[in-house]
Amino acid sequence: MDWMSFPPLNALRAFHSLYRTGTMVRAGAALNVSHAAVSQQIKLLETHLGVPLLDRSGRGVRLTAQGSQLAQSLDRGFREISDVISELTQQEDDRPLQISATSSFASNWLLPRLADFRMRHPEVNLMINPTAELQTLEPGGIEAALRHCDGHQPGLETHLIVASPVVVVAAAQLVGPGPVTQERLHSLPWVQELGTNEATDFLKSQGVSQDTRINVTSLPGNMVIEAARSGQAAAVVARAIILSEIASGHLKVLHEDGQGKGYYLVTRPGPQRQALRDFSRWIRRQGQGAPGRETVARP
Repeated sequence: MDWMSFPPLNALRAFHSLYRTGTMVRAGAALNVSHAAVSQQIKLLETHLGVPLLDRSGRGVRLTAQGSQLAQSLDRGFREISDVISELTQQEDDRPLQISATSSFASNWLLPRLADFRMRHPEVNLMINPTAELQTLEPGGIEAALRHCDGHQPGLETHLIVASPVVVVAAAQLVGPGPVTQERLHSLPWVQELGTNEATDFLKSQGVSQDTRINVTSLPGNMVIEAARSGQAAAVVARAIILSEIASGHLKVLHEDGQGKGYYLVTRPGPQRQALRDFSRWIRRQGQGAPGRETVARP
């Protein structure tokens, strides 16, 4: 196809609108332009093609034989394009919106709020992938992730949902009522979320040698919190997902770190389908009380 010789699309649309509506006035209204603009575009199209498309000899306008041939061809082409676009957008609308999040965040922070999202957006089907592994964001697959980080995700856009430092917690029945010494902290059994190294990384940051025998069990995120609550072990978790356990006294904060971190909504740059836009707006409202909300596009 020689695009350099192809007529301007606006001129083709104006001519097709005249064919569909029957008059310049109605054609202009359909395109949200004046009837004079439609007439001018059709004259440009006739000049470009070098053939008369309209018979203007009477009071109105009628299609010439060449005009009728072009109009019918345009009608078939535009209808086919419209059908394909409708099919593609319908496929996108029907496809579930896939969100990646750690199981601890999904079960303790996101799940209690999802009823509100379903009420507001019953047309959106969600698929939550509870994993601590970093998932690739791509069209047709996982479109957004909720990650605990500092907001630096190269090549992606991040928006802070809730600020949350990392805390070391344990039940009072495990550590007792008084202060916990570093030596005592190192001797505790530990649990960490499956697929992460939160406990081992914390202990290394506290100077614990790799040769030191530390009892660490990796569990799904919701089981990590339950194990800590029941006094089985200490855990390293984000504060935001255990606020109620801390407030009730079920868990005791032994150490806090990770200022400047939080749970971020992470998406690919560029256009987003309606379901993702709806979820993004909703979850931002859920985190409106979080300080330092920002959108960051990383190079």
